[in-house]
Amino acid sequence: MKTLHWITLAVVAIVLLAVPPMLKSYGVYLFSYWLVFVIATMGLNLTIGYAGQKSLGHAAFFGIGAYTVAILMKAGFSFWFGLPVAMLGCFVIGLGLGFPALRVQTIYLAFATLGFNTAVWLFLRNEEWLTGGTFGINNIARPSLFGISLEGNLAYYYFVLGVTLVLAALLFGLLRSPWGKAFTALRDNPIRAESLGIHIQAYTLLAFAIGAVYAGVAGALFASLVQFIEPAPFAVGASFMMYLMVVIGGPGYFLGPLLGSAVGVLLPEWLRFAQAWYLFAFGSAVMLLMLWLPDGLLSIPDRIQARRLAREASAARAAAAAAIGARS
Repeated sequence: MKTLHWITLAVVAIVLLAVPPMLKSYGVYLFSYWLVFVIATMGLNLTIGYAGQKSLGHAAFFGIGAYTVAILMKAGFSFWFGLPVAMLGCFVIGLGLGFPALRVQTIYLAFATLGFNTAVWLFLRNEEWLTGGTFGINNIARPSLFGISLEGNLAYYYFVLGVTLVLAALLFGLLRSPWGKAFTALRDNPIRAESLGIHIQAYTLLAFAIGAVYAGVAGALFASLVQFIEPAPFAVGASFMMYLMVVIGGPGYFLGPLLGSAVGVLLPEWLRFAQAWYLFAFGSAVMLLMLWLPDGLLSIPDRIQARRLAREASAARAAAAAAIGARS
């Protein structure tokens, strides 16, 4: 990571630690909501930004994680039992979803994952005996940690923040490992990666599976945060929004999910002063960002550096041409 990214990360850490205690209950809830989507999009960024796969089914894993924890807690199990079950379930299903990526790519893979998301959403809506259907599941309790209750919004926020930091550290370590190099090689040139001995089928499956686990953890935290779940938040539109968050922040940038989720979650709240026009203002802002910065907000420093290097190279060529002309 570059020095600028470390400085940005330090500033964000200070904000995340110091600001929430000064906010009202809804502000703390909104910060928790933001971090939940940071976790979800970290997994999607691994699948899309680092491994180069197209996925429009991430909200399905988000829903699987949420419903797994909610159903198990309603059955009398604790959150700490439901969370690893949700993670394991998402990992296995993510492996299964990765198999289409071995045969199709680009837009065809996106449509395959889109169909998976639709199938999961229909299951959540129609199987009332298990999921409650459109009536959902309510009164989902928040967990306790070492005997400390997390029922309060601020306590639960710091819990979500701690989980976010742990998962970010794990992902950072993964990306700096040989596995991370294999993922980026798979994205940049699969044929060359295979010629270097990288098992592209295995890494493709792992990209989907690990991304699914992150979405499952985010879903479990989401269920306890809102304390009521129903199928709507896990529909196809949520997958599009998560994809948009990754693209806005910058696919393949470690801090991209943090910034992209802020745009997707916090910006609409800041634009509510526009009342009925806030969705139009949000959509317009996103369109302008995509037109101006197709590689995401975090590509700004790279674009500035590329322009500076181009100017320096141009000046060097002009000076060399002038020197040659003077000698002749």
